[in-house]
Amino acid sequence: MSTGKDTVFWEQIIPGEPASKSNSRRLVSIKGKPRVIKSEKALKYSKQFESYVRPPDCPITGDVKLIVEIWYKTRRPDLDPSLIMDLLQKTQVIENDRQIKEIHAFHHLDKENPRAKITISSLNQD
Repeated sequence: MSTGKDTVFWEQIIPGEPASKSNSRRLVSIKGKPRVIKSEKALKYSKQFESYVRPPDCPITGDVKLIVEIWYKTRRPDLDPSLIMDLLQKTQVIENDRQIKEIHAFHHLDKENPRAKITISSLNQD
């Protein structure tokens, strides 16, 4: 599939509303030692992402462009695809999130059906 000069390597819609990575950490005490862990919202979204994602047969390698359209329930959340980027690596859609050299992110509203449409494509090499 081609969009202009870009080749789409992988695309999927994942239901749910991702947490902003900057707001998705909490400080807890584990065995008396302070630890920073993901928020409940980030943990829930991570599990949901992992259950829905259909990774390619082999992780995508090389530099790529990431296009993320996120439909939030309200205007309140920050537009932040960084948790999605981490999850793309964790679920082996891509080999490493450092491969992402270009990002296009869009904030939409859908109170009834929050979701993220994620597209990984080649970089437009003019």
